[in-house]
Amino acid sequence: MAAPPNALERPALRLLSAADALGNRLYGSRFNPLYQSGTIVIALLLVMIVSGLWLILFYRVGAPYESVLRISSSPVLGSWVRGVHRYSSGAAVVFAVLHMARMFAQGRSWGQRSLAWTSGIIALGVLIVCAITGYVMVWDTFGQLLAREGARMLDSLPILSEPLARAFTGEEEPAAAFFFVNLFAHIALPLGLALVIWVHVSRVARPKILPPARLTWTVLGLLILASVVRPIAMLPKANAFVLPEQVPVDLFAAFWLPITRQLPAGVALMFLAATTVVFFAIPLLTRRRGASAPEPSFVHEEICTGCTQCVQDCPYDAITMIARAPDSPSAARSAEVAFVDSDLCVSCGICAASCAPMGVGPPGRTGRDQLSRVRTFIPEEEVAAGRTVAVCCNRGAAGWRKELEAEGAVVYPVDCAGNLHSSVVELLVRAGAAGVLVLSCPPRDCWNREGPKWLYERIYNDREAELQARVDRDRVRVASASAGQTREAVAALRAFMKDTSALNLPDAELAADIDTICEPVPVTEDL
Repeated sequence: MAAPPNALERPALRLLSAADALGNRLYGSRFNPLYQSGTIVIALLLVMIVSGLWLILFYRVGAPYESVLRISSSPVLGSWVRGVHRYSSGAAVVFAVLHMARMFAQGRSWGQRSLAWTSGIIALGVLIVCAITGYVMVWDTFGQLLAREGARMLDSLPILSEPLARAFTGEEEPAAAFFFVNLFAHIALPLGLALVIWVHVSRVARPKILPPARLTWTVLGLLILASVVRPIAMLPKANAFVLPEQVPVDLFAAFWLPITRQLPAGVALMFLAATTVVFFAIPLLTRRRGASAPEPSFVHEEICTGCTQCVQDCPYDAITMIARAPDSPSAARSAEVAFVDSDLCVSCGICAASCAPMGVGPPGRTGRDQLSRVRTFIPEEEVAAGRTVAVCCNRGAAGWRKELEAEGAVVYPVDCAGNLHSSVVELLVRAGAAGVLVLSCPPRDCWNREGPKWLYERIYNDREAELQARVDRDRVRVASASAGQTREAVAALRAFMKDTSALNLPDAELAADIDTICEPVPVTEDL
């Protein structure tokens, strides 16, 4: 079985499920911004780069405040462009935090996903530092406050011969070199951020980089609207004699400022460092151990036909094809055999559903294991009596088992809809079920990324391992419902049961030999 949420993740998951359900009702699952939080960050980063390239044409390191004031007072030069630049940076931080919270709540922060988590934390840190340098470049009272607070904390380290804070006492204006360094960092950091993002998605096959076009244009339109309706006002020019308490604070990039300002410099620096260490330690704190750690997929080499379907379907590029040993008893079947890299496999089980001969998958969740389990389930739940079976993802609609059973359905939970072998659906239909409704997670919120996508292709578009043509499609349906969508799950079930009620009850084929669709190779006892 896949690892369930632990005690740290469960409270966050409950909040996430409620927020997702609300987002789905407002926007639909395809355009729910909570499902698109990671891709929205990329879109916002592109907006920041484009708007920043325009603004930099009019910025002067010798007169930072005056040049920004000129930009802000000129609609032609880009007062609204500055607003888009500022609002997009704040929104990017918000959506990055939402994306991080989602990965944590869904238990996608440990094991083989540790690299994605760690690089994501680095990306968030780079994004915040980039925003801070942008505020300092303006050199208004808030930019000066950030510079002084940063200098105060750095001065607590015994590595500097001269205190940095002296540069901001007001005795003289900071040197132009200071603003040039800020400008250089503000330009260079996004380039470094692109590299970190590449690492972030490096272990993902077919990563989604941008949100759907309609959502992308909506985000851009909202940024422009906000910048026009509420333009960014200029704060007073930096003044060492203005009390910090009188300076408005932008909490998107400086959320830490109200805390660190109340602490001694050394303690404030230690607080930020300790907080950073905790975030980097999340993969260790949430890692499953012992029996709770899911095992990676494995391959029955004598069953594998070398078709490469599992390689194509794996969401994490964890499966490759390798040459068979020349003396292998199965060498005549194919020149190559599938190989699972356990360092990349997250045990999602999607490969099990893609294998027609059922020769790959996590232990206990291969196609053969699934058939064995459903054969036990059919007589126990009296499926042959013409009952409707709701196949539900454990992370989604299975949470509404009582509500679905109250409607007269039999609930058959699975780890992931993408792991469901089509032969299980066929066996349920041929055993006498009135219908089989598969309730997957929304396509953009599959914990294993592409589960609903491949499920749909196997059921309706003949993708291996496809649902056979002999199965009555009127008795099979795929719908989606997240963990917070009780009404939607029940509504989908009612609609399906209404449609199947007009069909004649099928004849039960309890002895149906589903294995024959795969032309199986006998499995030896040692397997």
